[in-house]
Amino acid sequence: MISQLGRYEVIGELGQGAMGIVYKAKDPLIDRVVAIKTINLGLAQEEKEEYEGRFYQEAKAAGRLNHPNIVTIYDVGKSGDIAYIAMEFLQGRELRDIMRDGGLLPVDQVLDIVAQVASGLAYAHEHDIVHRDVKPSNIMVIRDGHVKITDFGIARMASSAVRTQTGMVLGSPKYMSPEQVMGKSIDQRSDIFSLGVMLYEMLTGQAPFNGENVNAIMYQTLNAVPAPPNTLNPAVPEMLNFIVAKALAKKLEDRYQNAKDFAVDLRACHDGMRRSSQQLDVSPSANGSEKILPDAITVTGPMGVEEDEEDAKLASTAGLSQTFDSAAATMRLAALTAAPEDVDELSKTLKMTRPSAQTIKQSAPNVVRPAAPSLSRPSVRHGQMESSPTGGGNLLLIAIVVLVLLGIVAIFVF
Repeated sequence: MISQLGRYEVIGELGQGAMGIVYKAKDPLIDRVVAIKTINLGLAQEEKEEYEGRFYQEAKAAGRLNHPNIVTIYDVGKSGDIAYIAMEFLQGRELRDIMRDGGLLPVDQVLDIVAQVASGLAYAHEHDIVHRDVKPSNIMVIRDGHVKITDFGIARMASSAVRTQTGMVLGSPKYMSPEQVMGKSIDQRSDIFSLGVMLYEMLTGQAPFNGENVNAIMYQTLNAVPAPPNTLNPAVPEMLNFIVAKALAKKLEDRYQNAKDFAVDLRACHDGMRRSSQQLDVSPSANGSEKILPDAITVTGPMGVEEDEEDAKLASTAGLSQTFDSAAATMRLAALTAAPEDVDELSKTLKMTRPSAQTIKQSAPNVVRPAAPSLSRPSVRHGQMESSPTGGGNLLLIAIVVLVLLGIVAIFVF
């Protein structure tokens, strides 16, 4: 193991990256621990100069990014035939390792992670930087649940080196967008597709596009329509089916046009699930034991709205839709879960008609509660007290007890 890279003192090896070794090192000038990702420049002289020039250009561009969900780059340099990037040292785990070791994560946690990634990508895209290699191994999850995207700029370097690796494809084919597979020029919507693939895999435990080899995976990416996530994981709400469908749309015009909108829909779905969970019956069971809540909440319809039998049948058997009206879906979610004034404000913002109260009442899913008795307590509705249905019986019982006590007192007095 090398002991020095430029001014950095190498402490140990952290692992193998896509294009070199990752080291833990110390910057003696400011006494800071950093992670150093190395890239081997052992190429022919002409290719080496072009490769090195592009490396510095991309690394400097990535170094200008300053966002909570993007790893911070401190420095770039060269030592012999090794170029390196010094970056923020993160104490956490790669998302790939978490997915491999822990099985399926809860849906709300998946939404939180992917929304953070989408926010980081949105910031990068606003600064004209496309990641090109969004995948779980390039996502770090810190101990507090905070998410960081790594390897900005390096992905372009990998793609530029493909021509020197005859018969090899660098990167991760199963996360590539259709335009990447076809070798077309790409923009921010390619990152959105890759993130959609990652979201699908996190929700279902399997990639949407699979094959025995690279060519088979690429064919699937271009032609196959994956099954809706909730057919593989019943905990996935219907709205999330449509979000995934839009992220994985093969036509660019049908896909999310920016990662910010993607993040907004993911958070809306997350908030809708949280509100639904708060409406669950948590009263004690009949025998007084603790009631166990279900592991997941099943939400039917695009935003928790029940569909008729024919629509439900189509939703469960058809592949992912290639289009998705994000604004309408968000409006339906708000109508079911938000306060009336918030729904009115959203209606004005989206310039959409607010669903009528009767429509909401008829379409809202019924929460099936067990028949176990619950503690009697008054409830408040529209500023009036509502009596318990057992209130009359309770008053009669109290009157009888009082009369008995009065009789006992009279016996002792007289």
